[in-house]
Amino acid sequence: MNGLAAGFARVNITPAMGTPIAGYYKVRLAERVLDELEASVLALSMGETTLLLISVDHLGLKQRYLNPVRQRMAEATGVPAERILITATHTHTGPMIFGEVDPERQEIYARFLEGRLMDAARFAIDDLRPARMGWGTGRAPGIAFIRRFRMKDGSIRTNPGIDNPDVIGPAGEIDDSVGVLRFDREGAPSIVLAHFGVHPDTIGGSVISADWPGMARRTVEKAIDNTRCIVLNGVQGDINHVNPAPVLGALNDMTMDFDNVMRGYGHARHMGRVVAGAVLQTYDKVCYIPVERLDGLQRIIRHPSNMPSPEEMPLAHHYNNLHLAGRDSEIPFEGMMLTTVVAEAERMVELEHGPEAFDLCVTALAIGGVALVGIPGEPFSGIGRALKDSAEWTLVLPCCCGNGYEGYFPTADAFTNGSYEVRSSIFKAGVAEAIIDTGSALLHELQQDRRN
Repeated sequence: MNGLAAGFARVNITPAMGTPIAGYYKVRLAERVLDELEASVLALSMGETTLLLISVDHLGLKQRYLNPVRQRMAEATGVPAERILITATHTHTGPMIFGEVDPERQEIYARFLEGRLMDAARFAIDDLRPARMGWGTGRAPGIAFIRRFRMKDGSIRTNPGIDNPDVIGPAGEIDDSVGVLRFDREGAPSIVLAHFGVHPDTIGGSVISADWPGMARRTVEKAIDNTRCIVLNGVQGDINHVNPAPVLGALNDMTMDFDNVMRGYGHARHMGRVVAGAVLQTYDKVCYIPVERLDGLQRIIRHPSNMPSPEEMPLAHHYNNLHLAGRDSEIPFEGMMLTTVVAEAERMVELEHGPEAFDLCVTALAIGGVALVGIPGEPFSGIGRALKDSAEWTLVLPCCCGNGYEGYFPTADAFTNGSYEVRSSIFKAGVAEAIIDTGSALLHELQQDRRN
């Protein structure tokens, strides 16, 4: 052992039935629980430095919620806020905290969740035991696909449908690698961290489920005795589970949903098993490395908002009013295009009078030669590739919905081509590149501190 200590904790965060479910630009109230929602915490300590990595089964927790939660957690635990990374798995079958669907019930859940996160952080710190760390990478093929496609008419469309003859090819590149960290502890269960990037939008309906991240961690814990698992979602803003050209049994356990996307609980289970399989590929053959130090940094980016022009507002108000009145059938679009224009109209109405810019908190944590970068929203795959390319680190794990959830971060070329993610984003072009620059600067600064 080398002075590193690791601790683990998990708490149940399943909401009461009737709680609004986040996502889809439609009202969904929780009707039943398919599997429990949880928050998992990995605490790491060395000398006087402690890090907290927290994974929450939630669509995304906004900065205005998480910033004070992290500060109160820092005061309660003594771990500085910049060394606390709270990520959401981005499940689309989890509770809504903000909004006007049922503000009283949502506020009750928000306070409940904060209390549970505080409990879990304390439990993980109390569980610290001497440990060593190994790392490795596996593969999870065939479960993640670029969801933006170049069409024959020159446009880019999100989720254009299965076997669409007008599709030329994907507008992006998949990374199917699964990052694995293994912590072997003295007299306590081992802890494995699994990192993979794809939308957990696999189930739908008015149900509660942790989607594939929950399936993955439970499968790992069943397969490997005396092991606890925490799953972090990677870059996924332009990636989901939809196979555009399925063959053989690829569509087993799936049915068509309201937005022309195939979904199913059985497919979420399949995805979780594939990710767990990648962990099993790697677990026994990780490369153990010394962890000489722990550290964490954060930096605030101020980026211009995607405010609409006055000329765009009449139609935006018209579509938004129809949507709020439950009259989507009067909006002349269907499927994913309907979701796109509804999301765009909502964005325009929200930003009609500003603000002119937003703050984004980017966080980086160092565990010896391994780094995690928390990105407060939904980063496109190009962001992940750029951050992973850092030659200074053994392994870089970019995480979506890290210490905030502020929407989509499309790359500059995506802004040129449009589609759902761009039209709904509250940020102007250049936001992805600003995140890359800031994340890279934090990684470099952590590396310099490591050498000093």
